[in-house]
Amino acid sequence: MSGEIRLDGRVAIVTGAGQSLGKSYALALAAAGASVVVNDVNGETAAQTVAEIEQAGGTAVAVVAPVGPTETADELVAAAKEHFGRLDVLVANAGVLRDRVLWKMSDDDFDLVVETHLRGTFTCGRAAAVAMREQGEGGRIILIGSPAGQFGSFGQTNYASVKAGLVAMARTMSLELARANITANAVIPTALSPMTATIPAYTQVYEDFVAGKPIPAEYRRDHALGSPDDVAPLIVWLASDASRGVTGQALGIGGDRITLYSHPTALRTVDHEGGWSAAGIDEAWNEQLAELAQPSGPPSTH
Repeated sequence: MSGEIRLDGRVAIVTGAGQSLGKSYALALAAAGASVVVNDVNGETAAQTVAEIEQAGGTAVAVVAPVGPTETADELVAAAKEHFGRLDVLVANAGVLRDRVLWKMSDDDFDLVVETHLRGTFTCGRAAAVAMREQGEGGRIILIGSPAGQFGSFGQTNYASVKAGLVAMARTMSLELARANITANAVIPTALSPMTATIPAYTQVYEDFVAGKPIPAEYRRDHALGSPDDVAPLIVWLASDASRGVTGQALGIGGDRITLYSHPTALRTVDHEGGWSAAGIDEAWNEQLAELAQPSGPPSTH
């Protein structure tokens, strides 16, 4: 392994940092030397994260507010500037679940997930980009995706849609912010969390983890499933100078595995002079395209 990655003098915002993954991100950034604006909708958990950072010798401040509204995004950036003088890193992590199968999902179930994940990341990303561009010293924007957004996930039309959108958002931000030396990447974590606990195959593993038992080696290896602390080093690396040439990427991490996801790409093209009839499409599908069709759902379900 190479030398330690440090973030001394950097200032980071972490949304949804009151518990689980977001808390691990905030603690790791602070341990690497960054000052952290800890955001959460729960004031008690936000204060606890700040207290743990300070007890370890770090520096942090809490902003208690739901992400989504522009006002929250502006408040987070203002807190970074007021308390620490600048902003270098945004980790847009805050999220909620409202799982229902499509025919039972309400408008409210859908809208809340979109408001928190997609709009919240957009408003925070926009506010951070404005601040970083004004500083003129570059920056790091890290968006948090999910395997649900990469593969689809039964009962999560809302969640899978926004997580797929966040990967596209990171890629677009990477294009728009390149001249300002601001990188934008998506992290796809696979870690035991309250969200993972809703997946039947992992419920018992999560309960054992909460009870203090080690994560079985086969889950770390074959499912790339670890603790939130296993994800945090990727956040630190992406926040650092070491990753300055990395942008527009979707990187997965969990357990013992790190993954680089591909951009969507054409598997095959078929041309027909003058355009296509329905019958011609049927023939092309069956003879040239069907063999390349990709199944929905994570690889473990195929």
